[in-house]
Amino acid sequence: MASVEVTASLSEFKKNPLATIAAGNGAAVAILDGDEPVFYCVPAPAYEAMIDRLDDLELKAIADARANDPVIKITLAELS
Repeated sequence: MASVEVTASLSEFKKNPLATIAAGNGAAVAILDGDEPVFYCVPAPAYEAMIDRLDDLELKAIADARANDPVIKITLAELS
């Protein structure tokens, strides 16, 4: 997520949390106390996409770390 384009005050969020989340149109909404963000409302699909991306980055790091490991040739029969 590059940036948050929708913000709401803490009092707006308390009055109507679902409307505040809906205002983000599927993106995160920054909840502000004064001028400072105190938390982000992230809809489930956006959160799931974020977690999937983190998983992909972790797997890529593992693959990159093993890229120069020696290759061991085996057959499918040896795997069973």
